[in-house]
Amino acid sequence: MHIRVWDALVRALHWTLAAAVATALISGHWPPSHFDAVHHTAGYVAGAAVALRLAWGFAGGRYARLAQFVRSPRAVLAYARAMRAGHEPRYIGHNPLGGWMVLLLWGVAFAVSATGWLYTTDWLWGYEWLSDLHAALAWLIATLVIGHLGGVVMASWRHRENLVGAMFSGRKRVPEAGDID
Repeated sequence: MHIRVWDALVRALHWTLAAAVATALISGHWPPSHFDAVHHTAGYVAGAAVALRLAWGFAGGRYARLAQFVRSPRAVLAYARAMRAGHEPRYIGHNPLGGWMVLLLWGVAFAVSATGWLYTTDWLWGYEWLSDLHAALAWLIATLVIGHLGGVVMASWRHRENLVGAMFSGRKRVPEAGDID
C-alpha cells in the first residue's frame, strides 16, 4: 500500500532542476561559441526552478513545505548518529540530512545561475573573479549532486524503498511503526 508524498509540481521542478543542472554542466565544457545559448538557457531554467520550488515550499502541500523537512541542527546530528549506528528511522518525506542537502543544492544552483547571469551583464562582463566563482560553484554543485545521489542510493537500500521511483510517481510505502512522518 502506498501514499501520495510528493505532488506533481514538486516532482516536475525536481526533474527540471536536475536536467537543467546536468545540461549546464555538460554544455559548460564544450566549445564556448557553439553551446553558449544552451548553457545560458539551462542556467536560467535552473534559477527559475529553484525560485519556484522555494515559493512552493511555503505555499505547497504538506510534504512540499520547508517546515516539514528542514529540521534543526540537533535533529540532523541525531539522525547522522543513528545512521552511523545503522538504525536511523525511515522518514516519509525527506530525512533530516536530505532536507539540508536539498537546501544546499538549491542555494548553490541559484548561486551558479546568478553568477552566470551577472557575468553576461555589461556591469560585470569579463571579471575573472566572477568567472572563477561561477566555475567553483559549478564544481561544488557537481560534488553535491554526487553526494545527493549517494544518499538516495543508501536510503533506498537501507529502507528497502525505491526513492527514485517515488520521485517519479510521488508515492511511497505507507508509514510503519517507527517511521517518522
